Amino acid sequence: MTFFSLHAPDRAETPVVVEVPHAGLAIPERVASSLIVPRDAVLRDSDLYVDRIWDDAPAHGATLLVAKVSRYVIDLNRAPDDVDRDTVPDHPAPRPTQARGVVWRVTTDGRPALRSPLRYADLRDRLDAFHDPYHRALRDTLEQKRDRFGYAILVAAHSMPSTSRDGATRRADVVPGTRGRTSADPRVIDVVERHFRAAGLSVRHDDPYRGGWTTGHYGRPDEGVHAIQIELNRALYVEETSSRPKDAELAWLRDLAGTLLDRLAHIDLARR
Repeated sequence: MTFFSLHAPDRAETPVVVEVPHAGLAIPERVASSLIVPRDAVLRDSDLYVDRIWDDAPAHGATLLVAKVSRYVIDLNRAPDDVDRDTVPDHPAPRPTQARGVVWRVTTDGRPALRSPLRYADLRDRLDAFHDPYHRALRDTLEQKRDRFGYAILVAAHSMPSTSRDGATRRADVVPGTRGRTSADPRVIDVVERHFRAAGLSVRHDDPYRGGWTTGHYGRPDEGVHAIQIELNRALYVEETSSRPKDAELAWLRDLAGTLLDRLAHIDLARR
């Protein structure tokens, strides 16, 4: 199988790239035997239907990169060395305890995801097969955009549960994450926040998600790459108990995502 898809613009190209790293559900045979993660966790911990929300990106001149594998195969929004010793005991330079790094050994509710700890060779195999090719495609696309336009804008498209982990607090409808407003020009951030507020949605910047590894790694405004992670509240378009889409709401968000891409394309970041 193909582990990700890269879609070129269908019309006049813009500086925008949309990446969807967590909507995939596939678990390839080469890693399936190492996993015991329950099916309900695979669904719950994916960004279900986010690829459908953003799949019109090429029609708006943006490039679209979509991962097809589950984050239980590899988490593409984590650094390749984000691994603890309990996950990979023979790792040469493990980080402090992190159960959900580039490979998740437990689900978000604490159930085991791995049948047993991985060998470092197994980790390297996953990185070589899934993580490295995906990020090579993303890096090359951003560099091509920057070479052509003088800058690139990366939209990291995600979703989040509607409430905090303890269920006590409802999250905002939209959470843009920019690592404390450091990963993108203020004009990009302002366009995103104004766009969703004008649509009647609540927006809370960097809370509870400040942008993951991809946002921090690629988002370097001084070098011409602007990255913003956009988390959409799943309750807007998913029946969270059944994981079924709310078709009308999903279609509305799809249109809203398209008009946002048009607005981002009209920011001239090459000029100050």
